[in-house]
Amino acid sequence: MTLHFHIEYNTNFGEEVSLNIIEGHEVKSYRMTTINGTDWYCDLAQSKATTLTYYYKVSGGSNGDRYEWQMVRHLLDMTSTTATEYTIYDRWNSMPDDSYLYSSAFTDCINHQEPQQMKATSFVQTVRITVRAPQLRNGERLAVIGSAPSLGGWNPEKSLPMTLHNYGEWAIDIDAAPLHNGPVELKFVITDASGSIQQWECGYNRSISLPTMSKGQVVVYHLDQAFFEIYNHKLAGTLVPVFSLRSKSSAGVGDFGDLKMMIDLVVKTGQRVLQLLPINDTTITHTWTDSYPYSCISIFAIHPQYADLRALPALADEADRKSSEAERQRLNALPQIDYEAVNRFKLAYLQKLYLQEGKKTMKSADFKAFFQKTQNWLVPYAQYSYLRDKYGTADFTQWKDHNTWNEDDRQNLSNSRTKAYEEVAFYYFVQFVLSSQMKAAHDYAKQKGVILKGDIPIGVNRYSCDVWMEPKYFNLNGQAGAPPDDFSVNGQNWGFPTYNWDEMLKDDCQWWVRRFQNMSQFFDAYRIDHVLGFFRIWEIPTDSVHGLLGQFSPSQAMSREEIAQYGFNFQEQRFTEPFITDWVLDRIFHERADEVRQTYLERIDGERYRMKAEVDTQRKIEARFAKTTCQEDLWLRDGLYALVSDVLFVRDRRNPNMFHPRISAQLDFIYESLYDNDKAAFNRLYNDYFYRRNNQFWYREAMKKLPKLVQATRMLVCAEDLGMVPDCVPWVMNELKILSLELQSMPKSPTVRFGHLSSNPYRSVCTISSHDMPTLRQWWDEDYNRTQDYYNTMLYRDGVAPHPLPGWLAEDIIARHLACPSMLCILSIQDWLAMDERLRLPDADAERINIPANPKHYWRYRMHLNIEDLMADSKLTDTISTLIRQTGRS
Repeated sequence: MTLHFHIEYNTNFGEEVSLNIIEGHEVKSYRMTTINGTDWYCDLAQSKATTLTYYYKVSGGSNGDRYEWQMVRHLLDMTSTTATEYTIYDRWNSMPDDSYLYSSAFTDCINHQEPQQMKATSFVQTVRITVRAPQLRNGERLAVIGSAPSLGGWNPEKSLPMTLHNYGEWAIDIDAAPLHNGPVELKFVITDASGSIQQWECGYNRSISLPTMSKGQVVVYHLDQAFFEIYNHKLAGTLVPVFSLRSKSSAGVGDFGDLKMMIDLVVKTGQRVLQLLPINDTTITHTWTDSYPYSCISIFAIHPQYADLRALPALADEADRKSSEAERQRLNALPQIDYEAVNRFKLAYLQKLYLQEGKKTMKSADFKAFFQKTQNWLVPYAQYSYLRDKYGTADFTQWKDHNTWNEDDRQNLSNSRTKAYEEVAFYYFVQFVLSSQMKAAHDYAKQKGVILKGDIPIGVNRYSCDVWMEPKYFNLNGQAGAPPDDFSVNGQNWGFPTYNWDEMLKDDCQWWVRRFQNMSQFFDAYRIDHVLGFFRIWEIPTDSVHGLLGQFSPSQAMSREEIAQYGFNFQEQRFTEPFITDWVLDRIFHERADEVRQTYLERIDGERYRMKAEVDTQRKIEARFAKTTCQEDLWLRDGLYALVSDVLFVRDRRNPNMFHPRISAQLDFIYESLYDNDKAAFNRLYNDYFYRRNNQFWYREAMKKLPKLVQATRMLVCAEDLGMVPDCVPWVMNELKILSLELQSMPKSPTVRFGHLSSNPYRSVCTISSHDMPTLRQWWDEDYNRTQDYYNTMLYRDGVAPHPLPGWLAEDIIARHLACPSMLCILSIQDWLAMDERLRLPDADAERINIPANPKHYWRYRMHLNIEDLMADSKLTDTISTLIRQTGRS
C-alpha cells in the first residue's frame, strides 16, 4: 500500500513540515518535501496497519516548533478492499473556536457521539469525503447529497449517510467511477435516525474536481467544517462538594453513593452539570486540619472518607454490624461534619472489611487490572501512607531511612508474598474500592447526560507523597499563595511548595499530564484552580505567615538603576527593612506601644527601631504566640506581623541585588512617610511593574505549559481566573479556548462596580458565589450600601433593598444569571436553595464553605437536607426546571 500525503501550509524560510504517525506509545516522524514553501507532500509505504493516527508539525522556526491541535488528530481508515494507494489532501488543524464540542463533556455526556470504524468498500476507484461537524445534537447524523446521480441528484430522499469515524468528524467512501464528468457539487445535511433531512448546510454548494484516477486508487479530501444554523448549547448546573452531600443512609459525610443520588436530582431539575471540589486524599495529621481539600497528599489517590459503605459487602460479625450502624446514624444526624470522627469510623470499617474481603478482592481480575494500571503511583502512595502512620508524622525528613522514595523498594511492595506487601496492602485495597466507586458514579453521570466537573488544585502539600516521590519538581524554600485581594487583605499563604518549572519542562510536564489523564477517568470537565499560577505564582518566604512579603515567580525584578529612572530616590536599607518609628508604634499599638518598644524592639538610631532577633520574622512571632488565646495578645501579635511586612521593596529571591515593589505598599506606613514626589514616582513604578512590565514574559511562560495540559485529555477546560489578573491571561485563555469564570460581583473590567451579565463571553462559566466566597444571602447582607446600589442599578428596582434577601428576589437574581450568554451557569447548592424560604437554613452564615483569610479554616459544611427529601420536593424541583427551561438552558 502506498500513501501520498499532501498538505498546504505557508512556512517561513528555514521551516519544514513533518508528518508524525502515532504507533502505540511511539511517534514516527517523516520529513515532508516542498517546492514553493506552501505545498508539502510525503510518500509512505504501508503494509500492516488498517488505521493511521497522525498529526503535522512545523519545526525550525525562530519561535519554536508548532503543532496541530492534538485533542482530535487525523485518522485514516484504510477500509477499501481493492485499494493499492491512498492520496490524502489534508488541512492543517488549528484549535477551532468550537473546540469545546470535541470534549468528552459534549461527545460523551451531551451529544453522545461514539466514533465507529468505516465500513469496507470494494469500489474500483474511491473518493472519500471527510468533514468536521461537531455541532450535531444527540441523535442527529450527517449525510451528503449532490448533483451527481450517485450522490442522490439533489433528491432529499436519497442523501448518503456518513460515518462518524472520529470525534466530531464524519466520512464517506463514494464510488468515483461515475463522478469523472466535470466538477461535482454537493452539500451536507443533518438527518434524524430514520434518514429524514432536518437541516441543510448554509452557504453555496460545495464543488470538488477529481483528478484522473487509476485502478485501486482512493482519494481522500478533508473539507472545511460543515456549517449549520444551530444555536449554541447553554447548560445549567450545581456546585457542591462531595463531602457536603447528605442522604438518609450516608455516614456523616457525603460519599460516592450520595453522588449518584445528586446526579439524579440534577437530572430531575433539568440541569446538565455537577461540579465538585477536589476529591484527593489530604490525610496529613488525621485531625480536622486535614479537612482542607486543596492540600492533597497525592494527585492520584482518593480520600477514604468518600467510600460508600452501602455498596460494599456487609460485615460478617453481627456485633460489628450493629455498632457500625449505630455510629453511622449518630454521625449522620450531626448538623456539620465531624471530620475526625467520620474518618476514624470509615477507616476502622474499611480495616474490618479488608480483613474479611481483602484476600478475595485482591485475587480478582479487576483488582489486578487496577494495580497494573496504577502501580506507578499506587505503590509509593501506599508506602508513604504506611510510614506516615508508623512514624506518627507526614514530615518525611523525620522518617528513618525513608527520607525520599526509593525505587528499589517497588519490587517487594508489589509482591504479595512479602512482608512489605502485607504492610501496605490495605492502602491498595482502599484505593481500589474508591476508584471503582468513583468510576461507577462517572459512568452513571454519562448515562444520565450529566457532565461531572472536577477541580485540579494548583498546589500539593509540602509533606505530600508527590514531593516525597519526585522532589526535583518542587521548590521547598518558598511557599505558594496569592497576593492581597477581596478575600484577604494580607494575601493568602497556602503553605504549598512552588513548582520547579525548569525541571518539569525538561520532560514536557509529564507530572501534570499524568495528573490530568488520571482525572479524565472520573470527570468530563475540570476547573483549573488559580490558573494565574501557570503564568506566575505568588511565592512567599518560608519565614512569613502572611502573603505581603511575596513576589511573583518567575518575574523580571528591577535593578537600582531602573528604580532611579522612575525619578524615585531609592534608599536601599531604608526601603528593604521594616519601617519602625515611634509614630508608627503609637498608631498601631496605642497604649501598648511602650511594651512593644521594651519587649520586641531595639533602637537603630534616634528615629528608627529594628525587631529583636528572636522576633524578626513572622514565623518567630507566630511561635512566640502559639499558645496565646487572649484576644488582646492576638491583636498584639497581628501588630507585630504588620511591623515585619512594612517595607517598600523586597529583594529578589534569586538575585539579592534586584528588587520588587512590595504588594499593597501604598497602604502601609513606609509609603505614608514618603514625600509627595516620591509617592508619585513609586506609584508609576508600581503600576508599570505589576500591570505592564511582565505581560509578554508571563504570556511566554504560560504558553510553555498550558497547551500541553489543555490537550492532554478531552475534558472540557475551565479556569478560575480571578484575582490580580495581568493582561496576558485573557490572551492565553482565548488562544487555548479555556472557559473563564465570570462573577457579576467581581467584574473583570475596572471601570464598573458590577459586571453586566449580557457581556459575559459564551466561552465562560457564570456563577454567583464559589466555595471561597460568601453565599448570595451572605453577600446581600455584608454591605448594605453595595447591595442598595446593586438593587437599583443591576436589578432595576426602585426603593430600599429588602434585608435579609427574600426568596422571590433570590429567584430573580438566579433567573438573570441563567439568561446570560455563558455556556455554563453553575450555582452553589446554597444559592439554589436561597430561592425557597421553606428549605434554606435560617442562619445564612452556617452555609459558608470556606473563609480564605483563615488558613486554618475547618471545612465542614454539610447540606442540612437529605437529597431524597429534595428530590421529593416538587415545588423546588419544578421551580428550578422551569427557570432552566425558560432561560434556554438544557
